[in-house]
Order: sequence, then structure tokens, then C-alpha cells
Amino acid sequence: MIKTNTQLQKDVMDELKWEPCVTATEIGVAANNGDVTLSGTVPTFAEKFAAERATRRVAGVKAIAEEIKVMPLGTHKRKDQEIADAASRALRSHVWVPSDVRVAVENGWPGHAQRGMLRYLHML
Repeated sequence: MIKTNTQLQKDVMDELKWEPCVTATEIGVAANNGDVTLSGTVPTFAEKFAAERATRRVAGVKAIAEEIKVMPLGTHKRKDQEIADAASRALRSHVWVPSDVRVAVENGWPGHAQRGMLRYLHML
């Protein structure tokens, strides 16, 4: 049985509600023929990824357009220097990263490093 857009939207919203790693109530869900769009804001990347994983578990979801923005709040919000220090420590501890790579952070986001672009800083 093929779900209607309304039923699929409700099923995804219910799954997000029951996912313990998703605490944000500001996640919007839209469904169109099995394609689901997630939107809104969450405080952490972990919560963003948990919302996507929860959506994948719902029967009838064919594709996900993930448009959730991460807006750190309270204890999740970190200063640029704290992020740069954590990234630098992580890079120094990895044997495959050249020792001359330098970290630059601006407004909470990684920028260009001396030897290239740093990606996925949120995973450090």
C-alpha cells in the first residue's frame, strides 16, 4: 500500500517524536511522493544526523532532502578559539595528517588551512 503525502509526513513526525536523540521541536517535515524534506533548526550536528536516521527508518521514504540548520545554544555554543584548539588537537593526534596543517575558524565554522580546506569539523 502506498502512503499518502499526509500519512508519510505524520509517520516521519511520529518517528522524530519517539527518537530519544531528537529533542528539537522545530523540525519541519514535508512529504511528496516518498520524498521527504526536513527543515528547521537543532542545537547539535548529532541531533541533525539522528533526525535523518530516524526519517530513513520510516517505511515509504524514498529520498530525504535534509535542510536542517545547526544553531548551537547554551553549552553547545563554542567560541572560535575553543573550536580551533579542539580541531588542532584532533589533527595532531591523527598519524595521516601532515604536521604543518593549520586550523582557521571564523564564526564557528572551519575555514581554509595552510594545506587545504578542513571539512567535517563537527565530527572532531
